[in-house]
Amino acid sequence: MQGPWRRVLYVTLYELIAIAVATAGLAQLSGQGAGHSSVVAVAASAIAVLWNVVFNWAFERWESRQTVRGRSVARRVAHAIGFEGGLVFTLVPLFAWWFKVSLWEAFVMDLALIVFFLCYTFVFNWAFDRVFGLPASAQGAVNSQSVVS
Repeated sequence: MQGPWRRVLYVTLYELIAIAVATAGLAQLSGQGAGHSSVVAVAASAIAVLWNVVFNWAFERWESRQTVRGRSVARRVAHAIGFEGGLVFTLVPLFAWWFKVSLWEAFVMDLALIVFFLCYTFVFNWAFDRVFGLPASAQGAVNSQSVVS
């Protein structure tokens, strides 16, 4: 699966799971109900969707210019850290405002979610690529040499 449909499916699956987990995690971390936490989880998801489109476009553009193809563990780790790192700059202030806590408290509260989402992003991307195949940007050239047994 390639192109826009790949991105739409990726974002939809990723964010549906993320909203459910973030709602439960934020409710637990903030001591507020799931109803209150779900509002900010949906807002965070909308921000994440926009960031996802921008970040993955940029990442795949960079990736397509690399001489080494494929997605190694190091490349997947860099992808996860880059994606989640970008979200920190927008979500921590949102959490601080929504839960009426300081930026530091929001960051500390978000730390558990950051760790979860780093692992989740890594595992989700790996599983998504296994099920739907690598995007064109990560596919290597077909080896035209035959293998002699």
